[in-house]
Amino acid sequence: MNILVVGAGYVGLVTAACLSSKDNTVVCVDTDPSKIARLEKGIIPIYEPGLKEVVDASIAAGRLKFADGIKSGLTLLTSEADVPTLIFIAVGTPQGEDGSADLRYVLAAAKEIGQALTGPAIIINKSTVPVGTADLVKGEVAWQLFNRKCFIDFDVASNPEFLKEGAAIDDFFNPDRIVIGTQSDKTRDQLLKLYKPYVKNDSQLLTVGVKEAELIKYASNAMLATRISFMNEIANVCDRFGINVEDVRVGMGTDSRIGPAFLRPGCGYGGSCFPKDVQALVRIAQSVGVDPIVLNGVEARNKKQKQYLFEQIVAKMGKDLDGRHICVWGLAFKPDTDDMREASSIDLIRALCAAGATVTAHDPVAKEVAENVFADLLRNAKLTIVEDPVIAARNADAVVLVTEWVQYKTIDFNKVKQSVRQAVIFDGRNHLDPSALKAIGFAYSGVGRA
Repeated sequence: MNILVVGAGYVGLVTAACLSSKDNTVVCVDTDPSKIARLEKGIIPIYEPGLKEVVDASIAAGRLKFADGIKSGLTLLTSEADVPTLIFIAVGTPQGEDGSADLRYVLAAAKEIGQALTGPAIIINKSTVPVGTADLVKGEVAWQLFNRKCFIDFDVASNPEFLKEGAAIDDFFNPDRIVIGTQSDKTRDQLLKLYKPYVKNDSQLLTVGVKEAELIKYASNAMLATRISFMNEIANVCDRFGINVEDVRVGMGTDSRIGPAFLRPGCGYGGSCFPKDVQALVRIAQSVGVDPIVLNGVEARNKKQKQYLFEQIVAKMGKDLDGRHICVWGLAFKPDTDDMREASSIDLIRALCAAGATVTAHDPVAKEVAENVFADLLRNAKLTIVEDPVIAARNADAVVLVTEWVQYKTIDFNKVKQSVRQAVIFDGRNHLDPSALKAIGFAYSGVGRA
């Protein structure tokens, strides 16, 4: 099939690369010419395991191309007059001032599509968008075609993404389900044909209405965020009783009605999806007169949980941290990505520095991103980011693990103990072995592991 993907960000680039790997001809467009120039040279702008290999293979095979605009992108695709071009909108929907999804980039893409279309098309919203966005896109495209006095057959569908950062390639090639939202039999058949090579059985292909598909994405992310916030609240209860949350978690997760996924307590969730999607769903509910009691609680617990590690440090060392030096392991919001959007490390490091501490931090891949996020703290010498986690711990009064990178499990903690000022570890993800650390002289504190 001939496919145009609008947006060369995280979702767009992964979508373009994976679709082009199955003998589709794909053009990925972006408004940033420098990004397009780098992509044409095989330079990937994000860290995602396996993505570069897929991109390189598709470029070499001539199946994946890049362009700096929708009109120029469409000229790179040739299709039969009666075969629609598939156009995926995969642009950002950042959080607006009121918490709702900002659709300016989606509607700008729709406008440009309407101005550039020369043949039949199926426009597919891949971006995370509120209920009713497909209607807005359809209206904008139709208006542009009307102004051009063009009568071109097109449809708008919804096809939300469910990719996990750090495992996006595997998620695309081995999906739990693929949701296709459309009212058109023709569109449904075309998208089922597109995705057939990616599923093992037809039950993984879920066809629903457009609005249902739009809500499924938000509801899914909100449910996962709810499980995390619930378990974090239980961890706080465990702290008060002095019991082990890990035993409670396993006892819950072995119930087939509950399952173990997303029940690991920690220092709060972050990333590009959960925080903004929960808030956007709050606004969606309020817009139709539903009081989002549960969703508000999920968000409130997560905000509170991001203060957890700082509060634990203050409880041990006092509110005035002047002269204290803290080591932070992990800056990305989760392992296997360099994404720091809404990362718990940001809240922690800024709170530590505001209380007078200096911080040395380490992350396996997020150093460059962190240097932009913390530019002010780096300038003021409140924060240093280093390449080695053991060096980061040198002369530290405490080591704080924020991101559960697997590398931190294999660190030589005897070396760490020799280099720290005080052998204290705060494990914000319950990632490390408390018994092993205590055996070599560390004071260990986890989340709900009192």
